[in-house]
Amino acid sequence: MEQNITVEIAAPAERVWEVLTDAERWSEWTETVTSVRRLDEGPLRSGSRATINQPKIPETEYVVTELDPGRSFTWAATGPGVTTTARHDVEALPGGGSRVTLAVEQGGWLGSVMGRLYRGLTDRYLANEAAGLKSRCEGER
Repeated sequence: MEQNITVEIAAPAERVWEVLTDAERWSEWTETVTSVRRLDEGPLRSGSRATINQPKIPETEYVVTELDPGRSFTWAATGPGVTTTARHDVEALPGGGSRVTLAVEQGGWLGSVMGRLYRGLTDRYLANEAAGLKSRCEGER
C-alpha cells in the first residue's frame, strides 16, 4: 500500500535537493521527525544508513536503496513481516521552481495490515513533511 503527496515549491531543485538530503536537519523543519542520525559519513549514497526517530513510531533504521543525485532517493527499513519504503522525488519546473513527491509504501504480510492501521497517521506525516519542506526551501524556516 503506497501513500504519497506532491507539493510545488518556489525554489530551485538544487536547493530542495540540498534540504531533502541533509536528513540530520529534518527535525528543524518538520515536527514529524524528532531526530535523524546518519550511520555513515559523506554525501548520501546508495547503501547509506540512518536511524530515524519519529513521534508514535519506533526508532527505525533506513538504508538508501536507490539514488539519482539531484533528483531522487529511496530508502527502506525492514522488520519481521514488514518493509517500509520511502521515496523522495524532486523535479525541476520551468521558471525555477520544483515539484516534490514524497511517498511511503508498506510491504510484506504485516506491512499491509500496518499500512491500513496507520493510514491516517501516514497521511498527516506526509502532509506535514511536504509543508515543512516547502517552508524551509522558500526561506520561511
